[in-house]
Amino acid sequence: MARLDYPESIIDLITELKRLPGVGPRSAERIAVWMIQHSKSNSEQLSLALDSSRALISLCKVCGFFATEGHCELCEDTGREGGSLCVVEHPTDVLPLERSGAYGGHYHCLGGKLSPLDNTSPDDLNISELIKRISTTGDKTEEVILALSSDVEGEATANYLSEVLEKYSCKVTRIAQGLPAGGGLEHADELTLMRALQGRR
Repeated sequence: MARLDYPESIIDLITELKRLPGVGPRSAERIAVWMIQHSKSNSEQLSLALDSSRALISLCKVCGFFATEGHCELCEDTGREGGSLCVVEHPTDVLPLERSGAYGGHYHCLGGKLSPLDNTSPDDLNISELIKRISTTGDKTEEVILALSSDVEGEATANYLSEVLEKYSCKVTRIAQGLPAGGGLEHADELTLMRALQGRR
């Protein structure tokens, strides 16, 4: 006797939902069934929002953040500090920094980090665009802040960029690393504690 399963169109929807980050097989199945069964799911609006965002949103030609036309609102904001440039891995990394309110300069999104295992080399990242930005602004870029992840690939990327930017007159710094707010010492690993001690104020 054949095992009963969902119709093929629902299986296709579940398959596509499973491809989303953070959505497992069970979650994908629940979402798909809810979208089909409930009139409040607004599946048409979801489809339209996906189509319009893919059609209208691109990456800023200057910094790599999300934009609706050539440049993003961050690059067009004349009130931002012009002397610093914060380098991040992905456009989504800009938002937490902006929400913190601690930084008011410009950004540069690399589009990833160096990873030999994933065959990601310097040529695959927006490093040449970063160098072009720094070299064309002359002495205006006083500091390049490397806000990269603290894993092996992030460290390798930070070290590579530090070496590449040595010949320019700007200061290259790295964001501090250590204990998260509200975190106790008993939950911290040795590397985090070491960096917290090294970066103490």
